[in-house]
Amino acid sequence: MQIRKILTPMLSALLALGCTAVALAQNRGDTVLLDMQQAFRKGDKKQLAALLPQARGHALEPWAAYWELRARLDEAQPQEVQAFFTRYAGSYQEDRLRNDWLLLLGQRRDWSAFTDELPNYRMNDDRELRCYALAVEHLKTGAEVAAEVRGLWHAQREADDGCSFAADRLFAAGQLPALEVWRKARLAMEANRPRAARNAVEIVSPENSPLVAEVQANPAKYLAGRSVAGSRVRKEMVVLALVRIAASDPAVAAELLSSKWDDQLTAEERNWAWGAIGRQAAMRLSDSAGDYFARVTREHDLPDDMLAWKARAALRQGQWRAVSSAIDAMNEGARSEPTWVYWKARALLARARSEESRAEAQRLLQGIAGLRGFYEKLALEELGQSIVIPPERPAPPTAEEKEAARRNPGLARALQAIAIGLRSEGVREWNYTTNLHQRGGMGDRELLAAAQLACDHAVWDRCINTSERTKSFTDYEQRFPTPYREAVLRRAREIGLEPAYVYGLIRQESRFVSDARSGVGASGLMQVMPATARWTARKIGLPGFSVDQLTDREVNIAIGTGYLKLVLDDFAGSMALAAAAYNAGPNRPRAWRMGPQVEAAIWAENVPFSETRDYVKKVLSNTTLYAALLSGQPQSLKARLGMVGPRETSAPAENRELP
Repeated sequence: MQIRKILTPMLSALLALGCTAVALAQNRGDTVLLDMQQAFRKGDKKQLAALLPQARGHALEPWAAYWELRARLDEAQPQEVQAFFTRYAGSYQEDRLRNDWLLLLGQRRDWSAFTDELPNYRMNDDRELRCYALAVEHLKTGAEVAAEVRGLWHAQREADDGCSFAADRLFAAGQLPALEVWRKARLAMEANRPRAARNAVEIVSPENSPLVAEVQANPAKYLAGRSVAGSRVRKEMVVLALVRIAASDPAVAAELLSSKWDDQLTAEERNWAWGAIGRQAAMRLSDSAGDYFARVTREHDLPDDMLAWKARAALRQGQWRAVSSAIDAMNEGARSEPTWVYWKARALLARARSEESRAEAQRLLQGIAGLRGFYEKLALEELGQSIVIPPERPAPPTAEEKEAARRNPGLARALQAIAIGLRSEGVREWNYTTNLHQRGGMGDRELLAAAQLACDHAVWDRCINTSERTKSFTDYEQRFPTPYREAVLRRAREIGLEPAYVYGLIRQESRFVSDARSGVGASGLMQVMPATARWTARKIGLPGFSVDQLTDREVNIAIGTGYLKLVLDDFAGSMALAAAAYNAGPNRPRAWRMGPQVEAAIWAENVPFSETRDYVKKVLSNTTLYAALLSGQPQSLKARLGMVGPRETSAPAENRELP
């Protein structure tokens, strides 16, 4: 008995020392992984090779091995690559390296090795790689793949080898018309992407590709030096110059087109040029946009994005016939988006001359009505229904479903990576595991359990994004969580903000990631910029504030809500304008509100910046659902939106101090 009394504390001490040793070893391993991440970002192959042995046995070893091999993939032997695939079979890192390896094989034109490896590729989400695969299919079988290649190529912002190669091969084979190649050049030139424009011209007219640089540098000078556009190439170069001028001054481009070039271009070229001018004018909220679009004689000559801007400009002017016409000319995919289904229905109702038109509008609204997004909610209200959270939640994950999620190696690695500071790597592995590892992604019950696993670990962004993928049911409380509830509700009520608005904004800003940091330096839950934070701290009387406090949850909420309240007051309580100001600064929405008074939904759809346009709609949509969750009462998105127009003359002066 005495011996046991002596040994028991000794054993406890030894066990404690053993646990401490394991923890210390794991911490050292975490440091190695973090050091390897930095070495990979710097391209330091020697440092990666030196550190790799120290990462062996760590739960995140696949990342260490991936970084080390990826850094020298262009010099690696195929056998070494295959050995990696075998050792880490089934992992995200295996398929990530396979993606990189297939791109390298495509660049090398090693089609035999490419074809052998492609069937093993699981992610299937790389556009350039898909272009290579389509090109190989065409080269081997002569398959008709031009339509898919065109879509992928036109969607690529920057020039890439895969889609350029596929387009070149299909053009040479006569499967991709010259017009589609020139259209790619036009889109690239308007977007100020000269390399992509030059690559396209090199396919269709290689001897004239040097002219792209001349047009890009000074399009007005290029046009001034020409008096006639006789050949097909000369006409297309004129169009490139006009769309480039339109990007900076649509009125000048319109004058040049109407006074000199209009009758020298083909109908398609002329329509595209007017469409490009109309788009640029619409993005500047110019009243001339409608006049420019009216010069287009065949709307089907315009791409969907131009037609979208024609519809937006027409909405702003209350021209419902033009709204309907633009939407009808879109491709089926664009027409079926909730945005354009909703506005098509509204156009039908605005111009309804028969029961048939009203019935068609009702059918369109019923087809999208629901709680999922901005226009789905507006459609629901247009049908006379309020926004109410369904009383019944889906059955929670079972013990077996939770255990399966917990034991999933991809999810476990993702959570550990996020926990030690490898957030981007963890997010990518989580997304791969839930969305891409198996064809079609996880089933709804698996997604529900995975989302709950993320919620339980307070990894709120993965909780939300995973929950949003369920199709057959929706767990609104999981999809719209309320972390830090006491702090958010207390602060919102103290300063007179609707808590649902604060939650709707945080969900869009950071997905409740308290240490989130944007590429431009915004920090924390409410993504506050340093200069804005310092100004707001002074205004709300927060003593001793320093920027490094922005990752403190309470401080970030105090600063973010304080600024939001000041912005909301400056815009007379307009949630839409205040959300735009929070995202893009107050001066831009002050300019964007000038013009006719319109529904805030129309105003939001006309916001020129796509990021801010999407942001405003999502914040207001989030807010409405949070209000329904927090209050348990029916809600109205339309009531929150209201109307937007110029500032009333009787309103207080603008707060020009607002950063």
